[in-house]
Amino acid sequence: MKRIYVLLGLLFTGLSGFTQNSLDILNLSGRYGLPQEYSDTYSGKATEMGSFLNLTVPVKINENTIWYNSLNHFYFNVQGDDAIPAIQANPLILNGFILRTGYYRKFDNGTGIQLLLAPRFMTDFNNVDNKSFQMGGVFMYEKIYHQDLTVSYGAMYNQELFGPYVVPVVNLSWKVAEKWLIKGLIPVTLKVNYLASENLTLGFSHFGLVTSYALGDPDYAGDYMERQSIDLTLFARQRISGNF
Repeated sequence: MKRIYVLLGLLFTGLSGFTQNSLDILNLSGRYGLPQEYSDTYSGKATEMGSFLNLTVPVKINENTIWYNSLNHFYFNVQGDDAIPAIQANPLILNGFILRTGYYRKFDNGTGIQLLLAPRFMTDFNNVDNKSFQMGGVFMYEKIYHQDLTVSYGAMYNQELFGPYVVPVVNLSWKVAEKWLIKGLIPVTLKVNYLASENLTLGFSHFGLVTSYALGDPDYAGDYMERQSIDLTLFARQRISGNF
């Protein structure tokens, strides 16, 4: 099923400023996909709705060391139309929780390293067992090229239900011009930001994470759902007051 997302609402509570040093503490988004035909298996159309919540809590150990903590929650709701067979789960509801926690260290020569554990809990909340738990990790080597460009190189690993999954990643923070900033963990996330005013940022967002979810519904006992998609979104970010 093709997915086209037409709306993304964002709420950020973070460090203020259009700078590379800013950090979003709380990120809440919602989306709605227009009804799309299935590419195979079923006739008819389905509509996907969902939400994303990210909470980031870094703990400063000293001037050069941080213990990084980030919790993500993904919610997916796929609602089929009347053409979906009665024996199939409809709607199909999936939840994913991804924790990233670990060590970040920067050095005096403009480099740094990041080593994180990234366990996941991926489920439909029916008959939950150990298949819903997955172990993963992230390693990154960071280099500050100049005050407007920081790049980290590394890899992301996860023990998906279909097998081990390793993705080379590049974490980019690049202030291209006075009002343009590109940030993201490529190829998973990417945001092109344009500072329209002191309080308003407009942009384009890409999200392409592969995930797998254990299914405990009796009709799917022992099976899993794999989600592969590239979500493309236009967004607007308005500062209300202070860091909100």
